[in-house]
Amino acid sequence: MIKAAIVGATGYTGSELVRLLYNHPDVDIKMITSESRKGESFSAVHPQFSDIVEHELQPAAAVLEAELDVVFLALPHGVSMDYVKQYESTNFNIIDLSGDFRLSAPAVYEDWYNKTHTYAVGFDRATYGLPELHRDAIRQSSLVANPGCYPTSAILGLSPLVEADLIVPGQIIVDAKSGITGAGIKAKPTTHYSNVSDNFKAYGLKSHRHTVEIQEQLSGLHATPINVQFTPHLLPVDRGILSTIYTQPQRETSEAEIRTLYEDFYASHPFVRIRKTPPSLKDVRGSNYCDVYVTYDDRTNRIITLAAIDNLVKGAAGQAMQNMNLQFELEETRGFVSLPLNP
Repeated sequence: MIKAAIVGATGYTGSELVRLLYNHPDVDIKMITSESRKGESFSAVHPQFSDIVEHELQPAAAVLEAELDVVFLALPHGVSMDYVKQYESTNFNIIDLSGDFRLSAPAVYEDWYNKTHTYAVGFDRATYGLPELHRDAIRQSSLVANPGCYPTSAILGLSPLVEADLIVPGQIIVDAKSGITGAGIKAKPTTHYSNVSDNFKAYGLKSHRHTVEIQEQLSGLHATPINVQFTPHLLPVDRGILSTIYTQPQRETSEAEIRTLYEDFYASHPFVRIRKTPPSLKDVRGSNYCDVYVTYDDRTNRIITLAAIDNLVKGAAGQAMQNMNLQFELEETRGFVSLPLNP
């Protein structure tokens, strides 16, 4: 059994990790931590786990005293780096669900996150945890930087086109919409019910921190740097991301060629489904799937790609469990028992 701990399990991502790992046949959840609720039971924080998961919440320092194989850090940006530094000499694997090690260097992180990075060594150790691009590297890595939710949908939607050098690198528009859980569990003025309900708005124009994450990963597939216009929007729903991506081909193409390109690129990746019709959020709700639909508009000479994920699963906890499976030489699909929930 893989002995696992979840550090920071009182948020949405932490509780989703517990939901998924609980059903994994090869995982034993040894410890769940919370600094603010330590001493309470996990089900007191998340009542849906009553009589199912009754672990007493521990302080994060207890991780150092336990015998563990993997530790999931479900912590905010700017906090995880301190724990990764603290756990530097341990023998367990770390899967970090924050953005602290997703980028190429501390300077890039500091430019986009407006925070000083305190553990530069971690960038040399970390592997970007998108299995569809870095499966082999993840298998060899003891520190995985789990991707952001928006970048997961955008990168998966764009990778076949970028790798094939089919599109104009500077003409990429990602118009993405997310459910409210993407903002985290702590209440903010922008996430109050009265602000979200019956409303729809864009935010983070031109400067959202996920922009550089998307650009860096796509640039790794291309001979020249990739530039992306990324605009996120907040939907009045609880979970899910739908990214609508517009690109311009730089040579003559057809819908049949583009569809074959996507089918070939993802043929060996079980969690990407190439759809024949545009996906909706409920088609992937509660699952680790990314549903992708691509079409070519010959009137405007644009390729339109749609990518749908559950931001808490493929966009966070599910992808983390998928990465854990790779680290421990299991099938990527191992433990994923939940089908999409629709309606």
